[in-house]
Amino acid sequence: MTEENVLLVERHGNVERWTLNRPGALNAFNKPLLLAINAELDALPDRSDVRAVVVCGAGGRALSAGADLKERKTMPPEDVPAFVNLIGSTFNRVAQAAVPFIAAVDGFAFGGGMEMALACDIRVFGAGAKVGLTETRLAIIPGAGGTQRLPRLVGVGRAKELILSGRRIGAEEAFRIGLAEFLTEAGGAVEKAHAVANEIASCGPVAVRAAKAAIDGGLDRSVEAGLAWERACYDRTLPTTDRLEALAAFAEKRPPVFEGR
Repeated sequence: MTEENVLLVERHGNVERWTLNRPGALNAFNKPLLLAINAELDALPDRSDVRAVVVCGAGGRALSAGADLKERKTMPPEDVPAFVNLIGSTFNRVAQAAVPFIAAVDGFAFGGGMEMALACDIRVFGAGAKVGLTETRLAIIPGAGGTQRLPRLVGVGRAKELILSGRRIGAEEAFRIGLAEFLTEAGGAVEKAHAVANEIASCGPVAVRAAKAAIDGGLDRSVEAGLAWERACYDRTLPTTDRLEALAAFAEKRPPVFEGR
């Protein structure tokens, strides 16, 4: 395998599957993989018929074991900050993408692997998955969003316990504390993630993007400001042909055919 195919992109109807394709390294994030993800993020706005993205790992053993420590070991010290910035900015772009991202986690997701899952909108864990922000065990801290996104999902106290101890947890505990939205059988995370993605893709694309923007943009606002932001996002859907199609389909008792306009 060459560094040219470290990320596999497949199309399944209106859903794309992005597979981190470094199974021999447990899909650890090196510079070529991060650049490949960024290239796909650059192209995503031009693919208006893509309505959701599933992110998974090749080989069945891991979504990702985190940053590639072998690469990091050979990296000149002055290059490390830029690499950490690249990881963080990549995951920020995933979180801020207009279309929803669904993480399918079978096997391991440690450090940056878990931070990638946290950057996604929805997480599906297969039974047997093991996850954790393990950076303190390497004498560093999560630096790609983990300290900010985990507390927003599971609460401050639970996030502190997990981050400060670097403790690894199983899929059942992750689901119980709200880290995973879905728990499925071992090896079934990708299939379930596609089922979730297909359900999202069946809805009005403009509305889905507006709803995601309303939720994400309102989290750190007051209730009053959040309601005003929600209305601004709602107004994006009013002039669309998709909204008129939904009304016509309801009246005619048929499924709507949305075009994202």
